[in-house]
This record gives sequence, C-alpha cells and structure tokens, in this order.
Amino acid sequence: MKRYFLVLLAAFMVASMQAGKHIALWPKGKMPDTQPQQFAAMTAETRQEGFKPDAYRMPYLEWMEKPETSNGGCMILISGGGYYNTCDDHLIMLWTKRFTELGFQCVNFVYRTPRPEGLPIYKTAWEDGQRAVRMVRSEAKKRGFDPEKIGTVSMSAGSHLALLLATSSQTPAYVRVDALDDMPCHVNFAIVNAPAYVLSDSEGGTPNVRLGYGPDVKLDTIFHFDEKTCPMSLHHGGADPYSPNASTMVFRQLRKRNINAELHLYPNKGHGAYGLERAVEFLQQLGLLFTPLAPEVDIMNRFDNDNDRAKYAKENIWPDGKMPYPQADQGIPYIEWHIPANLKTRAIQIIYSGGSYMGNSPDGFEVAPARRYLNSLGMAVVTMRYRTPRPAAETGLKKHISAWQDLQRAIRIVKNKAAGYGLDPNDIGIMGSSAGGHLTLMGVTSSEQQAYLPIDKLDEQPCNVQWGIGIYPAYALTDGAEEHNTTNGIDDNAVLVPEFNFDLKTVPMLFIHGDEDGWAAMNSVKTWEKMRAMGIQSELHVLAKRNHCFQRTASPGTGSYNYLERISDFLKEMKKL
Repeated sequence: MKRYFLVLLAAFMVASMQAGKHIALWPKGKMPDTQPQQFAAMTAETRQEGFKPDAYRMPYLEWMEKPETSNGGCMILISGGGYYNTCDDHLIMLWTKRFTELGFQCVNFVYRTPRPEGLPIYKTAWEDGQRAVRMVRSEAKKRGFDPEKIGTVSMSAGSHLALLLATSSQTPAYVRVDALDDMPCHVNFAIVNAPAYVLSDSEGGTPNVRLGYGPDVKLDTIFHFDEKTCPMSLHHGGADPYSPNASTMVFRQLRKRNINAELHLYPNKGHGAYGLERAVEFLQQLGLLFTPLAPEVDIMNRFDNDNDRAKYAKENIWPDGKMPYPQADQGIPYIEWHIPANLKTRAIQIIYSGGSYMGNSPDGFEVAPARRYLNSLGMAVVTMRYRTPRPAAETGLKKHISAWQDLQRAIRIVKNKAAGYGLDPNDIGIMGSSAGGHLTLMGVTSSEQQAYLPIDKLDEQPCNVQWGIGIYPAYALTDGAEEHNTTNGIDDNAVLVPEFNFDLKTVPMLFIHGDEDGWAAMNSVKTWEKMRAMGIQSELHVLAKRNHCFQRTASPGTGSYNYLERISDFLKEMKKL
C-alpha cells in the first residue's frame, strides 16, 4: 500500500509539473526577511534524489490543470507541516482532484519553511501568503476565474496561515515591493482543517499545553477579524492535541460579526483533515459550484411513506390516575413503536419533536422523516408525544417539567419492553429538535435526577440512555432560557442553563444546527465544549446560512438536505447501525 501511494504521488507530482511550472512569488532580491536556512518545497520534492535546497529558496505557486468546466472560482491549496516543512502532499493531491472536478482552478501555494529565526513562526509564511493571493488575483482574467471567487483549503499550520489570510488581509504582512502589492490580498471563502497554534496556550508553536481549556485561554490577537473576513467551513477532530476549541472560538468570532460559517467536529479523531464532502456542501450552500442553489424541497415529500415498517404498536406512557401533575389541556402522552421489516440492529432510537413546549407532534417534519429513514436502515424507532402546552403558571413548574417526566417514564417503558420486540434494553438513544433538543439534553445530562416520584416497580430501573441527538436545541443558554438567544449565545455571560446536571451518566451526542438560528448555534457549540471538557467526545455540525427548522425545506447537495446522513454516520460510528 505504501509503495502504491508513493508511485501515485510521484505520478501526481509529474502531472502537476506538466500542468504548470513553479511561479516565483517575489522579484529577485525583493523577498522580505530572507533567511539562509529557509527554502520552499513540498516534502515529495525534498525526498527526490539530488534535492538541493539552493534551487528552492523562492516560495512559489504551482498552477494545476484547468477544469474541464469552470465554475468561475479558484482554490488555493495550503499544506501544513508545523511551519517546519510543507508535508501534506497527499492532501494536495486529493484536493486538486476533488476541487478540479467541481470546476475550480486549483493552485498549490508553497511557502518558506522551516520556521524563521528571531521572528514569529508564521511571519515569512504570512508574507508569502499575502503575496500569493495578490498574484492569484492578478491571474484571474488570464486563467478564466472571478477575482472575487478565490478561496483556500488548508491543513494544520497551513490552516493557521489560512486564518491569517481570511481574517487579517487589511493588515500588511510586509512593506510594498512593487505594483502587484497594490492589489487586494483578501480571500472570499476558506475551508479550514485542524488549525494549529490558534489559542494562547499554543501560540508559541506547540500543541495546546492546556488542551485549549480555561477562562484565560483566548484566541491569538494576530487574528483581527477585519471587514474583509470571509465565510469559513471549520473542520476539527475532537481528540486533536491542537485543540478543537480553536475552531469553536473562531466560529464564535465569525458569528459575532454575522459572517456565515460551518463548524464540523468529529469525535475521537486526532490531527487530520475530515469531512471533505461537508466542505463541498458548504460551497454548494454558498452558491459557489457549477449551478446556482437549487429550489428547496419539502422533506415530508422526500420521506412520505412507511414502506419499511412491519410492526406498529401504541401505548400510553402513564397508568390511569398515576400521571404526575395532570392538567386537562395537556393531553395524554404516548409512545409508538415502529419496527422495520428487516431489523438490522437491536439498538433503539426514541424520537420526538419540538414546539416551544407549547405543542408537539410525532407525525411532523421533525420526526416522521427521521423515523422512516432509520426504519429503512433496519433500526427500530419509538416516537413520543409528550405533554404540552407548558404547565400553568400557578403550578410553579418550569416549562419542561411535564415533558421531562414523560421522557423519563417513556425510556423506562422502552427498556422494559425492548426484549419482547427482539431489541436491546441497554442500547437506547434519544433525539429531539428545538424544545425537543432541550428535552434531549435533560435526558442525556440529568438522568440521575428524578423528574417525578416513583409510582410503581417500573420506576425502580434507571432512565439513562446510551447516546443523544440534538437538532437545533433551544433554551440551552441563559441568554435564551425562555425565548430566542438575545446575544446569539456569543456573550461569555451566556452560559449553560442550570437544569443540565452533566451527571456521571452523561453520554455522547450528535448536534446539528443552523448558523443563523435565533435559538443560536452556540446552544450546541457550548454544550459540545462542556462535554469535551468532561472527556465526552461528541459530534457537531453547524450549517451555513440556515435558520431554525433548517431541514423542513432544503436545497439538494447541501448539509441541510443531507442531514439525516449525518445521523446515520454518527450511529454507525457508535456501532448502533
């Protein structure tokens, strides 16, 4: 396999050289901060027999072959390597292939390494980067792309550099050397994988010495987030020693400025580039691919039948006369069993809707499509109708108490009856949207707390679950405990609400949220951060330019259209499917 890769890589390097020679970034004698130990070469080049650093002193652009059909954009490819080298030859190859297929003119940017002496570790690379963007922009007309449709895709230290280019283009990295430097050096979008050295506990060029935790750990002040800061798609592994909190903090700053952004965090993944197809969905959502964003499709029309369901049963959650705090206007809560014809797993997914704790339905767009989708994959689903509207003010009960009681009782019923359906009573997950997402957080983080006093032997068993799925959870932060988040959850004073206990039975979750949601995406992001601080690896996807109920109607090829696939990916990763 290694030999095959090296042969493939060599062929790629030959092809890329044929596509275009190295284009020097600086006029002779004009390169700033020249240092004798620095050169510019990909590691595939440095490993070639007879490599001579003196032949590679100049940073360069390498234009790849033109796409067969152009989408009018250009993608600058930026390798990582700790600012010691540029080592991501395999990623440059992968990115070139994928983005050329998508119609981008690709160009490999190779900057000076190793780290300069007596200067910040990024200084010479940043100088090269701003010059590279100007040169790319100057080539737009000649090469047939829009000068305001230039993006970057990057990895690690290359992503640190990409963040500088994306957030701080109005700050000159070097003194003007010629007329080319009169051109702007901003980029228009960025795909940022595993950015390193972004937080104050790693800005010296090391992995995060405190894992990115602590109230005094901040974003490095070199990132200015100026008026030319562009939309981004941030991708990070949850177990990366170059802390994923770097990506959550960058996301926070983007949303503080109403700049659209995606955030994709992958549990138990180390340092690496993940979710390339999520980046493609991001580009589709921004309208940067071949065709404009297609008309949105109603999800209920896409998943409109129960063809994969073989068995159905409905039962009330409470025995007659035993429901705690009954109120006539709240209705009777119940669960429904949906067992697929071809059962492929013994795991069970419980699903319920949102509705501001004022109403909820197991038959609407937040429940039925997911239930039908999981049934088609061979998974049993239990849907729940919990009590709404909110308890009357005179009861003194919080808005979620009736629903939380119903959820704890429903979980116990499912545990008790699972074996009778051929299912595993100890392999149960819960999923809810909006207020239902808040309810899911109650079920995931606070199962050790009694929502009601026991009424029978069934209540002697625990009501903890093995995973949770929160779709745009509402009411999770103190700035939006009753309504929309007043500060979009960005303010440091907006903290997680006190009803989430995060007890010892708290389990991993999947979060999916729209970045423009009034019930802010920071509900999901700050919960993810809390779980990571506890050592719980969860998954998170925030989707650009999407509001509350992002999945109700969505355009094909975007993350909001494909969101159910993120659920199946998560369940497969958890070995539930």
